[in-house]
Amino acid sequence: MFTGLIREIANVKSLAGSTLSIRAKHKAKLGDSIAINGACLTVIKVLGDGFSVELSPESQKLLAMDNYKNEVHIEPAMMMGDRFEGHVVQGHIDCVGIVKEIENLGNSFDVFIEVPKKQIPFIVPKGSIAIDGVSLTVNDVNANSFRLTIIPHTMKETLFKNYKKGSKVNVETDMFARYVSHIIAHQKEALTWDEVDSITAQF
Repeated sequence: MFTGLIREIANVKSLAGSTLSIRAKHKAKLGDSIAINGACLTVIKVLGDGFSVELSPESQKLLAMDNYKNEVHIEPAMMMGDRFEGHVVQGHIDCVGIVKEIENLGNSFDVFIEVPKKQIPFIVPKGSIAIDGVSLTVNDVNANSFRLTIIPHTMKETLFKNYKKGSKVNVETDMFARYVSHIIAHQKEALTWDEVDSITAQF
């Protein structure tokens, strides 16, 4: 599990077949789970200046691979007792989004991202979303896109500073929205309010 708070911007050394090698300050251990641009990957080799992870051909088909060439976001998996910030992030990418527009508002930036329509039900206004592993709050949701507001600090300290119109990004929608949708879709009878309260209390 992750929080969506980026711990380091690391550098890609190479991508050879399914092996992605990263140069980073973080001292990884063999078998560690590390989110790289939001995708949970497993450390298969420890290097003197970083580590290597397994990035299967299937994963490469699903991820925004344009963002695995230079700098990448990394976040090690949470440890028991860690301070919980951001939101619950699994590191399971739902889709690739496309940046449609970035508006400079002076003291912030509005970023509009388009996603497949089937993902829209899991993107909730004022809810949480992870973009390339960054925990953010959704402002507005439209038919096939949503709007984020990025503060200057986040823009400067993450890969958002490199994004432009047409950039592709990894998108992980809200886990709780997916779970509730799945439960309702497979519910034979309409849920009572008591049942809704019971489901939400589990999270």
